[in-house]
Amino acid sequence: MGWNLFFWLIICFPLNLALLASTCYQILILTDLEADYVNPYEASSRVNYFVVPEFIGQAALCALFLLTGHWFMILVTVPVTGYHVMLYAKQQHLLDVTEMFRAVHAEKKYRIVKFALYLLTLAVVVFRIIAAGIILFHNFKFEDVRSTLFEF
Repeated sequence: MGWNLFFWLIICFPLNLALLASTCYQILILTDLEADYVNPYEASSRVNYFVVPEFIGQAALCALFLLTGHWFMILVTVPVTGYHVMLYAKQQHLLDVTEMFRAVHAEKKYRIVKFALYLLTLAVVVFRIIAAGIILFHNFKFEDVRSTLFEF
């Protein structure tokens, strides 16, 4: 039963937070580009730096949910992972410097939708952490610990 808490707290929670932070950073860079605080070359290089690691993290999270059989989480993560695979296969996963101003609104909306999905995933992960913790500590008897300590 402790493995369930370990899975949600040590593996899924940090991975989900990393995906959420990466997407939030990309949205901030695209917002800075819209406000003309950053030039297109710098914005595209900053966003492109996080694209492939984010794809790998999302695929790892989806594979973990597939292996453990958490069906609601699979329904949330598989469409995003499939879209990432499609973008990578078509070589459209990186932002082009020459077309940054034309595509900035669409890319920003795409990342806001991903941010919302990652936020939903984070809410479910936190709920599962709490539920696993309650189940684990509800079955743990404190009287047993005291009786075994004072038996000798």
